Amino acid sequence: MKILANDGISKSGILALEKGGFEVITTKVAQEQIINFVNTHQVAVILVRSATKVRKDIIDACPSLKIIGRGGVGMDNIDVDYAISKDIQVINTPASSSNSVAELVFAHLFSGVRFLYDSNRNMPLEGDTRFNDLKKAYADGIELRGKTIGIIGFGRIGQSVAKMALGLGMKVIASDNYVGKAEIKVEFYNGQFINVEIETEPVDELLKHSDFVTLHVPAQKDYIIAKREFDLMKDGVGIINCSRGGIINEVELVAALDSKKVLFAGLDVFENEPTPAVQLLMHPNISMTPHIGAATIEAQDRIGTELAEQIIALVKAEI
Repeated sequence: MKILANDGISKSGILALEKGGFEVITTKVAQEQIINFVNTHQVAVILVRSATKVRKDIIDACPSLKIIGRGGVGMDNIDVDYAISKDIQVINTPASSSNSVAELVFAHLFSGVRFLYDSNRNMPLEGDTRFNDLKKAYADGIELRGKTIGIIGFGRIGQSVAKMALGLGMKVIASDNYVGKAEIKVEFYNGQFINVEIETEPVDELLKHSDFVTLHVPAQKDYIIAKREFDLMKDGVGIINCSRGGIINEVELVAALDSKKVLFAGLDVFENEPTPAVQLLMHPNISMTPHIGAATIEAQDRIGTELAEQIIALVKAEI
């Protein structure tokens, strides 16, 4: 049985699948060539991350497909319901990358409150000639401890962010249309832990009280954050999006940054990928990464092995 891992898979995942008797193909096939490739090679399983889309056209045109796997949480790049209606199994790895994405959120937060996004640009250029000027420019840092972080979307990733925030001594508030409350277990290296129960609240209330806002929601038809929402926020708020492009109105974000309503933004995702708007790329108050939330060695190992385990279990169940 052949598996096309079109957006890549960890070595541990490949080894587990090969041990289970599968042939793993890691050739990167262009989106428009997937149908031809799958049919030519009689691929039974296609594994994707966020780049490759598995829509109705592929599902209809590829009768050999039995399983579609998404390495990660969101499955908005797969026509899940339609695939299931065609008796194709759809799997994902919702827990594997939560910690990695949450850590990137805090990388952007620390970058924002200590001006690293800007100092890392200017120190190589002017550190030897304007050291004291730069020291003064970056002197008004902000501590995260004691501040309020508002988490929009309180699923696995949002709750992982909450754990880290609580560990830093932050106040955590959250909003979610489907989660009323959650018990957050904050674990320490020596086996000790504390449980903190967090009840969610309306988004508008969260926006009014948050010093920092971070989003963790699936793809949306409309913006979650636009001018109305920016107006509700505190002056000098920081905003992080390591979730999905298209949930923040980027034109309004730039305007809010320029007016100082928003102190800084941290973006891992963009409306137009892989060509983010130049206004974002050149803005001095945005910390940016190229959609790498789940791109840690540990997360990719977990994703690969979890996908392998699910595929092997599904195939065995049919034998």
